[in-house]
This record gives sequence, C-alpha cells and structure tokens, in this order.
Amino acid sequence: MSTSTDNRSQVEAQSREVLGPKVVEFIEQCHADPEPAGKLIAVLHEVQAEFGYLAPDHLDAVAQLLRVPAAKVAGVASFYHFFRLTPRGRHMINLCLGTACYVKGADQIAHRLQDELGITFGETTPDGMFTLEGTRCLGTCGLAPVMMVDADVHAQVTPDQVPGILEQYLREDKPDRQ
Repeated sequence: MSTSTDNRSQVEAQSREVLGPKVVEFIEQCHADPEPAGKLIAVLHEVQAEFGYLAPDHLDAVAQLLRVPAAKVAGVASFYHFFRLTPRGRHMINLCLGTACYVKGADQIAHRLQDELGITFGETTPDGMFTLEGTRCLGTCGLAPVMMVDADVHAQVTPDQVPGILEQYLREDKPDRQ
C-alpha cells in the first residue's frame, strides 16, 4: 500500500477557487516571465482590484500559485501603503488634514467623525458602512475644511454638520419601504 503526502494539486485547486478565474489567468501569464516572482506586486494589485482588499486567504493563494514564500507575500502586502488588508466600508470618508483645512478646524471635525462612527483613521465601522481616512490635500483649499464622502465634496464643514452628513449616506442605503 502506497500513501502520498503530496497534496500540491489539492492546494492549487483551493487557491484557484479563492482567487477566481480572472486573477488565476493573470498569475498564469506571469509564469511566462523568467522570474514570475518579480510580478508579485502586479499580482497583488490584481487581487485587490478584484476583491477590494487582500484577505489572508488571498495572500496564501497568491503564494501558492506564484510559488513564493507566504512570508514574502505578506511582507510586501503589509509594506506598501496602497494595499489594504481589511475591507473598506460601503462609503469612503476622506477628511482633508492639510494646512488650510487644519487651520480652519479639521481636527475638530476629525474628533466628531471618530466619536460619531466609533472608529479612528484607517478603520471601518463594524456594520461595514463607513471607512475613515485622512488625506493631506483634496485640492480645494478655498473651501476648507473639506471632507469627501465617496465622490461627494462637503465644503466648509463644521463639527455640528457631521451627524447630518453621515445620516444622508445611511438614508440613501435604506431601501424604500411602501
């Protein structure tokens, strides 16, 4: 009786399932390169574009299919600021913390946002509705302080306006009931 401990084909099949056909096809194209491991960052960009973030299962699957150490994949994913290791909320809030906005009270708006949402910068609310990020400039200094929610610019925001702005996005997400 012969037993085999080689489960490479099973691991590859699971990795393919986790990443889906689009990403798997991209990885297969990378294998045409003499150094496919050199395409790691490009592969991680593809995964993030497909899923919105890089989950631990995604990182493991990339390591298996690209045939690079899992520690290297995790190290690259956590090193570069562009990569997200947690899912973003349905609505992305970017608060300008640049000089013009800061001088006009962005710090007070930041405190109010954090109090209302119960999160800090870089976090997502437990219900998955909002992710809060700070940015250095939104290019609208004359409208300071400025906050963007998704693609909507909110100008000359005061701390007292924050609850109403957040409620606007919560209302939009509720289905109409008749």
